[in-house]
Amino acid sequence: MNAFHHPALRRAGIAAAAALCCLSAHALTEVAGLELYGYTRGGFQSSSGDTPRGGYTLGGDAQKFRLGNEGDHGLEFGIGKQFDMGNGLKLGAYYMPTIWNGDHGTAEAYVSFSGLPFAPEVQFWGGQRRLRLQDVHIVDKFFADYGDNLGVGFTGWKLGPVKLGVGLFTGDSIDNKVSDPNRARRLNVDVSGLETNPGGTLRLTGTLVRGDFAYGKDGAGLSLLHNQNDFLTPGLKNALFVQAARGHAGLNGQFFGLDSAGGTSLIVGAGGVVTSVANPPVPSPGQKSWRVIDSLSWQSGRFGGQTILAYQHSKADGGPTDGQVSKDLSVGGRVSYAFTDHLKLLAEAGSTSRAIDGQPTQRLRKLTIAPALSLGPGFFSRPELRLYATRVKWNDAAAAANATGFGAGGRTSSTLFGVQLEAWW
Repeated sequence: MNAFHHPALRRAGIAAAAALCCLSAHALTEVAGLELYGYTRGGFQSSSGDTPRGGYTLGGDAQKFRLGNEGDHGLEFGIGKQFDMGNGLKLGAYYMPTIWNGDHGTAEAYVSFSGLPFAPEVQFWGGQRRLRLQDVHIVDKFFADYGDNLGVGFTGWKLGPVKLGVGLFTGDSIDNKVSDPNRARRLNVDVSGLETNPGGTLRLTGTLVRGDFAYGKDGAGLSLLHNQNDFLTPGLKNALFVQAARGHAGLNGQFFGLDSAGGTSLIVGAGGVVTSVANPPVPSPGQKSWRVIDSLSWQSGRFGGQTILAYQHSKADGGPTDGQVSKDLSVGGRVSYAFTDHLKLLAEAGSTSRAIDGQPTQRLRKLTIAPALSLGPGFFSRPELRLYATRVKWNDAAAAANATGFGAGGRTSSTLFGVQLEAWW
């Protein structure tokens, strides 16, 4: 049985997470000199009929408007410690196990060292490390992200007005070993902190992928990210992503389209004899893609929020769908108003579309209203306990394209209700 689906365990887990997150950040980081960090969300959901309890999206990177639409349970708990080795040298060790919907995994397991005389500010590292550079929270997506693969690298090397980070990765992780034919390596370069104008900074990331692929080619990607404080008016922040990639390089800096894991199938033959048959990995095509994303964030007194406008154009490179073009569009936002220091009202609306060559355009719209209790009045104050109601509607084309999911039976709408706790520390 899924541990998070067992009522008693689920209630205990949520209570424990709530108690943990109500501790002060100082207390968390001072337990026996350990650094404690992590994320959790979970709760209770119901939906109309037999429709899914969350996860309504057409599949695009910027299309999962997450408030009242996550429908999952999970915990990521990181623990680390930095040791003073003398002469300014520091050694760190970090580990983060995860559990999502009953499945266990490893997000991070790496060591680091810093304080070398020729570059005291640089942190060198090796292992599996999350290097998530920047996200748009309301769609639960890091659009600049090295991923969770095994590798080595460094961060924070000061070169004049900028900082340099470099990482070299394989396609493997601690939990998964990528098999042929799509075994690959990836180089990431990150140049950050370039001041372009008052309140504005530019970040440039590059990606190179090499491998022996069944479909498509080696890959390369380039991403420009501009962050602007006091955009048009004091307190308003703007993040602009302009990204392009080809081959098996992802737009966000990760791999794109490596092979599936394969596995085994059980076939029942005559007389009830069961035979185990190995399924080879299924290779995926590369891509030729570009996208532009703009996001606004603000906190003005008790009123906060975030918006997104995103367009992505992708063309399959190799494989059965070679040359097929898809176009994804997303627009929406979430607002938050705090009536008191701990009582807020949240509202989120999103509209998404997906157009694929030769197919009718899919459309999905979603609206959520959620009163919430929170640690503070800010948009990003956590922990946050929400009582939400969500309404999702989609057209016939989206129903047909998702006939085994939320469109099963020709459905074109769903209503969700739930209680959710979200926290990070």
